[in-house]
Amino acid sequence: MDYYFLDSVSWQRSQAIYHAAAELGREALFVLRPSSPYVCIGYHQDAEQEIDLDFAATNSIPVFRRRVGGGAVYLDGDQLFYQFIVRRKRPGVPANIADFYRTYLQPVVDTYREFGVAAEYKPVNDIVANGRKVSGNGAAEIENMLVLVGNFILDFDYEMMAKVLRVPDEKFRDKLFRSLSENLSTIRRETGSYPSTEQLANTLVRFCQPILGNLSPINELDSELAAKADDLFARMYTPEWLHANDRRRLRTNNVKIREGVYVIQNMVKTPGGLLRVTAISDDGYLRDVHISGDFFFYPADELPELENALDGVEAGHKAVSKAVDQFLTERSISSPGLLPQDFGNVLRVPISR
Repeated sequence: MDYYFLDSVSWQRSQAIYHAAAELGREALFVLRPSSPYVCIGYHQDAEQEIDLDFAATNSIPVFRRRVGGGAVYLDGDQLFYQFIVRRKRPGVPANIADFYRTYLQPVVDTYREFGVAAEYKPVNDIVANGRKVSGNGAAEIENMLVLVGNFILDFDYEMMAKVLRVPDEKFRDKLFRSLSENLSTIRRETGSYPSTEQLANTLVRFCQPILGNLSPINELDSELAAKADDLFARMYTPEWLHANDRRRLRTNNVKIREGVYVIQNMVKTPGGLLRVTAISDDGYLRDVHISGDFFFYPADELPELENALDGVEAGHKAVSKAVDQFLTERSISSPGLLPQDFGNVLRVPISR
């Protein structure tokens, strides 16, 4: 497997490179950090609901939608990314996505511990220390390649993160800032200082070698990877891609409500992440279902098909749960921490009549 220690790269390539490797079918480990800040949202998130796009534009902060699930995050040079791209059928790769997380995040846990952070793996995909999250991670399947991306958080700009997220009012933003400060930590906060990016990378590689084999650093992209990354970025950094999920969402202000027709807008926090839904209950049956959130769903491109499968299903907990369970089973879909009953919970009762 190729190992690329690139350290500081453009923010554009910090996301495009691993997408490119996956589409090319090339196994690799990338360790890098962005040279300038940006906001990255999860594949299933709705940009308009999650991000204060006006604030981001006014402050020249790019917003990018990745092909990996999970939540929105503010990223900058104080975070060192690791990006694993491996063949799904690679020997030793667990078939179960939860086991994949556990196996491939253990070297990250060991690296944190090496530098004095009391890190622990917390299912589904977090690494915590002293009860606070110190690393956010996400996985996806792209072109039969498994991708796992995450970060070593050297330091963190809590204030900027609170500013770029969309919230109902400033009082809520203050609460969000406090919650981020209380629940997200950094290497600096845990130890009083932090190692160089090269020290972190070397230590991570040492702990990765039992599962990845010998890894010798490469410091530059080859022409194939560079060209593919630039081509992918040009196709992904567009309004159409950023708002692809938003545009499936029902525009409730255009819905004419009559007796027996209700708009369902609801969300629930699950162990697998936040689940949001918008739908119409038409005489007790669902139509125009839209699902978004910071959860993970494998394969990711099946989510719109689940929305279609729910069209015409009775808007009740039992019927929705059964339909979702059947869909996930028939298509061998995995969504760690998210159960069919969670969909039943958010699609059973309209919140306003």
